[in-house]
Amino acid sequence: MNNKLYMMMSKGVMVRDPKELTRAQIIRAASNFRWTRKGMKWTVIVGDRELPARPLVLEAAGVPPNDPTNSHQAVEILRRLGFETRYAREQPEVRAKNEEAAPQVEKGLSSILEIVSAATRQVPDSAWERLPTDLAKNADHYLYGTKKDE
Repeated sequence: MNNKLYMMMSKGVMVRDPKELTRAQIIRAASNFRWTRKGMKWTVIVGDRELPARPLVLEAAGVPPNDPTNSHQAVEILRRLGFETRYAREQPEVRAKNEEAAPQVEKGLSSILEIVSAATRQVPDSAWERLPTDLAKNADHYLYGTKKDE
């Protein structure tokens, strides 16, 4: 199959490979593009509008929504053509739920090293003395019963 142009006709419209789109085709598709769903993760700025990246690329190429082009490929196509893309990491409603469910961490424990250090300070010296001296070298032996490394 020719990568530059699928030789398939769909309702009288030539279906193109999304990877071969031009900036003008994206702008033309964006001018008539309507999208009512909310919560799209990847968006693109075209003119003064923020539009969903993958649906816009598929619309511009004239391919059906089940086309194998994924969001990351669509974003790469748009970036290559010079468009600004955005990733909406957190939608406002998701952020509110995460803030409610997030466990409260003590003040000052910002890194994993500080958390581990705080936890190990609570272990008594007698417990540390019971650990085998070759624990790091033979962790698989103590965890899984494999043969010890000497």
